[in-house]
Amino acid sequence: MNSRILLDPRGRGTTGLSRRRFVEGLGASAATGLLCKRLAASQPGAGSAADELRGNEVELRVGAASVSFTGRERLATLVNGSLPAPLLRWREGDTVTIRVRNDLDEDTSIHWHGLVLPANMDGVPGLSFHGIAPGETFVYRFSLHQSGTYWYHAHSGFQEQTGLYGPIIIEPREPAPFGYDREHVVLLSDWTDRDPLALYLLLKRHSDYFNFNKRTLGDFVRDSPTATRAEYREWARMRMQPSDLADVSGSAYTYLTNGQTPSGNWTGLFRPGERVRLRFINGSSMSTFDVRIPGLTMTVVAADGQNVHPVTVEEFRIAAAETFDVLVSPNADAYTIFAQSLDRTGYARGTLAVRDGLAAEVPALDRIVYLSMADMGHAHAATATDHGAHSATTEPAAAGAEHAGHALPGPSTVSTPTHPPSEHRNPGLDMQAAAPTPRLADPGVGLRDNGRRVLTYADLSSLFADPDGRDPARTIELHLTGHMDKFMWSFDGVPFADAEPLRLRYGERVRLRLVNDTMMAHPIHLHGMWSDLEDEAGAYLVRKHTVNMPPGTQRSYRVTADALGRWAYHCHLLYHMAGMFREVRVDE
Repeated sequence: MNSRILLDPRGRGTTGLSRRRFVEGLGASAATGLLCKRLAASQPGAGSAADELRGNEVELRVGAASVSFTGRERLATLVNGSLPAPLLRWREGDTVTIRVRNDLDEDTSIHWHGLVLPANMDGVPGLSFHGIAPGETFVYRFSLHQSGTYWYHAHSGFQEQTGLYGPIIIEPREPAPFGYDREHVVLLSDWTDRDPLALYLLLKRHSDYFNFNKRTLGDFVRDSPTATRAEYREWARMRMQPSDLADVSGSAYTYLTNGQTPSGNWTGLFRPGERVRLRFINGSSMSTFDVRIPGLTMTVVAADGQNVHPVTVEEFRIAAAETFDVLVSPNADAYTIFAQSLDRTGYARGTLAVRDGLAAEVPALDRIVYLSMADMGHAHAATATDHGAHSATTEPAAAGAEHAGHALPGPSTVSTPTHPPSEHRNPGLDMQAAAPTPRLADPGVGLRDNGRRVLTYADLSSLFADPDGRDPARTIELHLTGHMDKFMWSFDGVPFADAEPLRLRYGERVRLRLVNDTMMAHPIHLHGMWSDLEDEAGAYLVRKHTVNMPPGTQRSYRVTADALGRWAYHCHLLYHMAGMFREVRVDE
């Protein structure tokens, strides 16, 4: 892992807090970020022992220092003087104690993403605890009931965007079901020289500010068949852009691999003939990456820290907060690890090599593929509904369901969505999916028919059976909603500040069915409990902590409410989280 602070320029081709105060804090925390005191930053070399912390007692100090990824110095939020934060390596079954000292001039926090632990150790200000005030130390202590690849990050303001994130490896007590000779963490992230609060406010004013790939008159002339012209008309009527794949593009982001720019060329070493485990983590704030290693196939052996039946691919898509472990067997001197952004405006890059200083060819960015009406969940032309929302289905839900998700009968994961009353005549919505389906076997826009074998959710299958075994007693349907022009995001059309908690009974098995009514993909993360994704027939498929929801899809997963307390449930795109956020409360 790299912890150098002055880096090469980028190369490019409790609880006593109210919900409203919590949301306001997202902006206020970032607004005071420039008041942070500067800390002297250590600069050990890449892969040095200083980058990894082992043992059951860990000391972490959160502070600020100048960094330069583009030739301009900016303040970053660092842990122990490094960006990314140090790798934490623990052992399944142990109890760990982490003392986090806050050397900032604002509150901070750390959330242990994907770890099953007590609610008061989860690290979410306003739900789990009050946060860590300047000059104070908070002691996290919890037992490790799992193994695998995870990560940790801030849950305060925009500190995740400014560098507070790092990897976690939990070694299993029993040997892994696959062998390997060495391993490397590959942590992907996005850095911006802009102040994150200013970036957020820019998106609120001009949501398509970074969308430089809009269709032109020349595109229309080239795409002249009747069906294409009809789709052009439909997009124009909806006042949306099929090129709107990402809110923030490579014009504002520098994409990093283990804290290094593409020109910095992070390098992971191997010996010929070795089998190498690569632990991929998407620690970005707003970016989805498509990952491949030209010249190598990858065998996926774990998803979100949980072992899966091995599946061999040439490429995979990794949404924000997801992790994938792959095995590779390199035999040439050097290979490029290539992670291009979903909107094809930039890439993160590293190298696997037999020695430092080597590099392989970096492929060109793939061509941009635009969204289609089918991608939006509109298999047929949509019809306009009130206040600019577009849907062919506006069937009302049962009364009283509007704020906490609405309960639905039946086990099927594919059903006609029932839009809750809170979506009706809602100025915070600009569309609704007419015919959403799971699309688990779909590689996604930009990856279909590209000549490479691409991983899909349908390929993932846990090595273990459903750990609970019970059928869900009830189904709760939640809609991912928003308004693109206003850059507003919510569940069921209700932003977090106005939403009631989603209440679960301790010990119950429930099905959560998500319907994405927006034109953006949303990686949805439930804290404290596992999300057991179902296939299209309703059978258990794979255990995850983050479920990506492409536009126009509905996907279902089972949750066992085995963790008492107040938990966060949200989109993991940082600038969506203030609105697309719910509290999940598990009571006796």
